[in-house]
Amino acid sequence: MARYLKINSADNVAVAINELTAGMEVTIDGEKITLARAIPAGHKFALKALAPGENVIKYGYPIGHALTDIAPGGLVDDSNLKTNLAGLLDYEYHPIEVKLDIPKRDLKFNGYTRKSGAVGIRNELWIVPTVGCVNGVGKAIIREFKKQAGELTGIDAVEVFEHNFGCSQLGGDHETTRKILRDIVLHPNAGGVLVLGLGCENNQPDAFREFLGEYDESRVKFLVGQKSRDEVAEGVGILNELYAIASQETRAEHPLTALRVGLKCGGSDGFSGITANPLLGVFSDFLVAQGGTTVLTEVPEMFGAETILMNRCATVELFNKTVRLINDFKEYFLSHGEPVGENPSPGNKAGGISTLEEKALGCTQKCGKSQVKDVLGYGDRLKTTGLNLLSAPGNDLVAATALGAAGCQMVLFTTGRGTPFGSFVPTLKISTNTPLFENKPNWIDFNAGSLLQGKTMEDLHEEFIAYIIKVASGELVNHEKQDSREIAIFKTGVTL
Repeated sequence: MARYLKINSADNVAVAINELTAGMEVTIDGEKITLARAIPAGHKFALKALAPGENVIKYGYPIGHALTDIAPGGLVDDSNLKTNLAGLLDYEYHPIEVKLDIPKRDLKFNGYTRKSGAVGIRNELWIVPTVGCVNGVGKAIIREFKKQAGELTGIDAVEVFEHNFGCSQLGGDHETTRKILRDIVLHPNAGGVLVLGLGCENNQPDAFREFLGEYDESRVKFLVGQKSRDEVAEGVGILNELYAIASQETRAEHPLTALRVGLKCGGSDGFSGITANPLLGVFSDFLVAQGGTTVLTEVPEMFGAETILMNRCATVELFNKTVRLINDFKEYFLSHGEPVGENPSPGNKAGGISTLEEKALGCTQKCGKSQVKDVLGYGDRLKTTGLNLLSAPGNDLVAATALGAAGCQMVLFTTGRGTPFGSFVPTLKISTNTPLFENKPNWIDFNAGSLLQGKTMEDLHEEFIAYIIKVASGELVNHEKQDSREIAIFKTGVTL
């Protein structure tokens, strides 16, 4: 098993697969290099002498420039490497031809067909508050419902999705709150939804009902607390009605064309762009080739790799939308006086990621090589199959919520550091390294670290496809087993 890896022939750094000791001699491209110091696993070392201002190349692209002289074999990290990112850029469209050449296969999963024609992979009862003031009421309704109902059969979970919004918001913030809540109410993973309002909030229940558009009135019910003498008892009665309907639902076979999957990473490390993210990229291309849909978000983590996505846009109109997607987020940073390249977290840096470009070049591998078929705004819902880009920040729960709200039935979440959270749709954790998988079996659902131990991408991808189909057909992932489901809504404006 290799102890270090040069990813691209153009690179002037290599990555330590295992910790390398000081004074160790390594041979890359026929050149012998003596390591000046120990190189932690996942971190980079120089393959040639690097002068101040010289670009450091990884994945075949610049990931920043050297701040000091770096000798061959020297550690390259955030202490001697700085981002090249700064401000807005002008972009030109240079479309590239995309040929996946992936055969179609007769694979199916068992899901729930909803009246809208959408397919769910879970059959859950949800309480969706129109305003944060009634979060506690929602919890009380569920407690009493479960107490009275006893053992529940035919549904996967009962959950209230608490949030702090729906009132004291203006303009865009108010509108995006309504969009995300609408998208959750209409999501096919829900067998029944109680929309719980207060009555005096900005997000008025009657106006929100109209905002939903067409919906299945037998499965979406409303309750306004200020209009009810006993809102808990009335809420329990409504949940009983919804349970009676949802519990009779059964799964049926569906082709992979019905599968919509979100692509997300968090707590990334130096292996993210070598193992787990490329695995998701291979799977994304596979699912797209089957007629399915994948969605990439985390716009700030595209900075430095955005031209790769822009040139894969199917049309010049989509290219222009992608340019706006990137520059709008950069303007958001700059309007708050923040630099666009100040992204890698302490955990990222400890794991071997030094700049946003390095993070982005690993992050964007999750969407493979497919053409970009649509670009969605925050809170928008999917309307085009294939690879979509979605506007949302990198924050784990905000981005995962946005992916679910867009219509993804599940989110694939790669991580090198680990995290226990779960969004309102199944959120599968894929580890970039085996120690994380072994140390956190209650967090991690699938191990991509085996790619560093000799397993081929082809074999691992086949295992991954089989696992995804199991999850889509009802197998619970870790955060679901722990009954941990949350949402978070992106806020950018004024709170009254």
